[in-house]
Amino acid sequence: MTYELKNIVAAYLVANKLMLKTALATVVALDGSSYRKPGVRMLLREDGQMTGAVSGGCVEKEILQQSQSVFKKGIAKMMTYDGRYRLGCEGMLYILIEPFEPTELFISSFETVLELRKEIKVSCFYLKQEGENTNIGTLFNFLDEDYSVQKSFERDAEFLIFEEIKAPCFQLVLFGAEHDAVQLGKYAANTGWEVTVIAAAAEEKTQEDFPGIKQFVAVEPELFDANSIDENTAVILMTHSYVRDLKYLLAIKDTLPVYLGILGPSKRREKLLNEFIERFPDLNEELLNRVYGPAGLNIGAETAQEIAVSIVAEILSIVRKQKPMLLKDKSGGIHS
Repeated sequence: MTYELKNIVAAYLVANKLMLKTALATVVALDGSSYRKPGVRMLLREDGQMTGAVSGGCVEKEILQQSQSVFKKGIAKMMTYDGRYRLGCEGMLYILIEPFEPTELFISSFETVLELRKEIKVSCFYLKQEGENTNIGTLFNFLDEDYSVQKSFERDAEFLIFEEIKAPCFQLVLFGAEHDAVQLGKYAANTGWEVTVIAAAAEEKTQEDFPGIKQFVAVEPELFDANSIDENTAVILMTHSYVRDLKYLLAIKDTLPVYLGILGPSKRREKLLNEFIERFPDLNEELLNRVYGPAGLNIGAETAQEIAVSIVAEILSIVRKQKPMLLKDKSGGIHS
């Protein structure tokens, strides 16, 4: 996920200031099943500190041990991890470990891509055999330009290639600044989402009132710029004011977020949408199809924290195209 890559780059910048070498570990292939899938990454520092994880915690220590030769020699290597007898996942992981030495241009281009909310293409060149090799490694493509994380990597076109497209960071836009918005913002940020809180200036709130969020914007509905709302965005109307909710709804009428949640009972939702449609009868019906109100899954949530869990879970189910159910009632594999 892109937010995991953000954390890796941030951790590298810290390590670089401390003049510590770093290595990037990527799961590039899998035979069987595993806790995480190919494309998951973690950063290792030569002092033993790690950022991210590629499993539930069992594989990381061995990756750290295997990375020592990468720190010493500066040469990428492949390692395998057989989880059939240790993890109970019945899978063989193929892991690429390479020096992580991004240039300043890599860092600036990465930050630009994040800001522009553009896709990132990643290509990993690897072999399904253990050992060192100067022709294995990763290329990141930012805005149609390739960037290697190694200083001396030359790809071999005959090697196996794992490719993936990373979507922009998922973002949550919260309209409202009450206590429940604080809790939802906190839970969403912990999930790895970029959270923006929108509130009227009269509410006298600041970003410090919302731990973990990316930004706080004090703006009246009529002046709100909705251009940042795209299909990798979830929106929640939770101002606790019918009039403000309606005004903010009107402000985003030309957007198509993947999820539009409305706090409150069904009657309030129907009244809100009816008035919305009366004002804009030619409204894009697809926006209405993405409305979820009352927001959240039916899990018996009562407190602000529990409601936040139910809303985050519902958004995940929509984004991942999954029907919520008990896993014990699901036939086949968890991730099938």
